[in-house]
Amino acid sequence: MKFVEREDIEAPIEYVFSQISDFPALERSAMRRGAEVQRVDDQEQRGIGMAWQTSFMLRGKRRDMRLEMTDYDAPNCLVVESSSANLAGHMMIDLVALSRRRTRMSVEIFVKPKTLSARLLLQSLKLARTNLTRRFALRVAAYAKEVEDRFKAMV
Repeated sequence: MKFVEREDIEAPIEYVFSQISDFPALERSAMRRGAEVQRVDDQEQRGIGMAWQTSFMLRGKRRDMRLEMTDYDAPNCLVVESSSANLAGHMMIDLVALSRRRTRMSVEIFVKPKTLSARLLLQSLKLARTNLTRRFALRVAAYAKEVEDRFKAMV
């Protein structure tokens, strides 16, 4: 299952990348939404090899997932691979400077099943694909607006 969304942000590419790679803030945001997030690597700098262990509720069941940064190309893109007992995933955030103060953010999430039960879970999600796609688009748009508003407040 794949989701792709693009949003234009009224902020320079360097600022947008600094926001999408502010991992402590993203960890706090996930915790406010009910997820448990723990950093499991010992790197001091942002980059390839950063890893997190997460736990969250999905479809009424507790899911554990490991996330690992596999590509970190500032200020252009970052890629995070995820894996759990039943699912494997890939998230890529790609940034393109449209002008000095405008950036296009593309977010791509791909999830594939590892087991039969995960295949059944994804099949049930595919039945709600329209709703999930709409919710994903709204969430990406809301995040882009937050980044834009933070930049405008800073300037």
